Order: sequence, then C-alpha cells, then structure tokens
Amino acid sequence: MACFSVNGVNLYYEVHGSGEPLLLIAGLASDSGSWQPVVEELAQHYRVILPDNRGAGRTEPQDVEISIKAIADDCMALLSHLGFSSANILGHSMGGFVAQDCAIRYPARVTKLILESTSAFCSPRNTALFSDWYRYIQNGMALELWFRNIFYWIFSESFFTDAAVLHKAVKLAVEYPYPQTVNAFGDQVKAIEAFSCQEELKNITSKTLAVFGREDILFSPDENARVLGRIPGIVVSTVEHAAHSIHMEKPYEFVRIVNNFLS
Repeated sequence: MACFSVNGVNLYYEVHGSGEPLLLIAGLASDSGSWQPVVEELAQHYRVILPDNRGAGRTEPQDVEISIKAIADDCMALLSHLGFSSANILGHSMGGFVAQDCAIRYPARVTKLILESTSAFCSPRNTALFSDWYRYIQNGMALELWFRNIFYWIFSESFFTDAAVLHKAVKLAVEYPYPQTVNAFGDQVKAIEAFSCQEELKNITSKTLAVFGREDILFSPDENARVLGRIPGIVVSTVEHAAHSIHMEKPYEFVRIVNNFLS
C-alpha cells in the first residue's frame, strides 16, 4: 500500500505477488478494493498492480479533473514509478475504456490487453442511466437504495436468490470506509459519456481478449463483441451465469480465463 504524486493527485496503489506485471483498472465508482475476489489467485502468477482511479478510493483529492485520458496517463505514470516499461493491462467497464486508451496512445507499454464487460463508447441508454444514478444521489437518495438499484444492473439473477448475500453486499457497500464523493461520481460519469475510441480500435496492436458475462445488461455481450471486433485478432470469451461484474460473481472462472490468455 503506497501513494505517489502525479498529475495533480496523490495516487493510491497496491502491489501484490511477483512476476510479469498485470495492471488492474477498476470501473465507475470502484477502486482497488473491487478486485479483492481475484487478487490472491492472480498474485500467485503475476505482480498485480491495483491503483485507485482519480476520483475514487484513497486517491486524493477526489474532486479533481477527471477524464478517461487522465486516468490512463495516471496508470502509465504508475508503471514508470514502479520501474515497468510495459505491462499486461486488464480493465473492467469504465476501466476497459481506460485500458483501450492506454493501448491506443501507449502501444509499446501494453503487452497484452484484457477488456472485461466494456465497450468502445457509452451508449445513449447507459449515458442516461449513469446520469440518473448521479441525480439520485445528488437528490439525497438513501445509500442502501442507491446501491441496491445499481446491483440490479451489475449482477445476474442468481445473485438475488440469496437474501442474506444481497443484504451483506449492500451493507459492505454502504459501510465502505473509503466512499466516493458525489461530485467525483458525477465527474466519472461525465468522463465516460465523453469517451469514444471506435475509430481508433483498428490501431490497437496488443494481443487482446474481451470477456463478457452472458447476462450483462449494461454492456450486452453480442452487441459489444461486435463493437470491439474492430480490434485486430481480438479473442472473445463469454461467461455463463454472470452479468456485468464477472470477477465478483465468477472469480475462479475469470482467473482461469485470464491465466489461459496471458500464458
């Protein structure tokens, strides 16, 4: 656990394990903690690097200028700070936007690229949805209801069959010790809305894997596999009985897919 100053923020990061570097980039409203279900397994094979994106977690200040490119620049600066000229990069959802931007603007620094539950742009429906999430919390919606509403979009139907599991997940989210500010959440939403790299996908030279959950209703697997299909030689894997947060619902299967691709 450490921090270093870069581009106007004090960037928090963790490093686990040893071996070839693997940088994990979290999604909207998430930070390094969101990767906990897979960190231990991945760290048995790789030097796993976990930053808190600007605007989230223990990176300060949270209320700072946020864009996909700025987060990507932070990630590249972190690799340099740690002494790595390149790394494998895995991005989830918004983190997938960041990972693509890294591969497009820093091609020599991305060894292999893994895109989990993401696309190359934010659809009009998702733009409206994320903006509504921001308005809900701006208007004082109770955190328990706010997180429950988000969970309906990111987890599969089977997640909701166990009321105790749902209650525990909501409780952990509400009581998380490093909450995101309302303004920072809104700024991340705006960053997602402003990003599109569809025309640049053909220029990605890193070997690329896209992983989708069959039940993902935020970034549907079929539609977004076609979008990301512009990346030369991309490999697509679809996980059954998982939705948007594959590494949380199916951590062992997710790690197996990542290991097979990287090895």
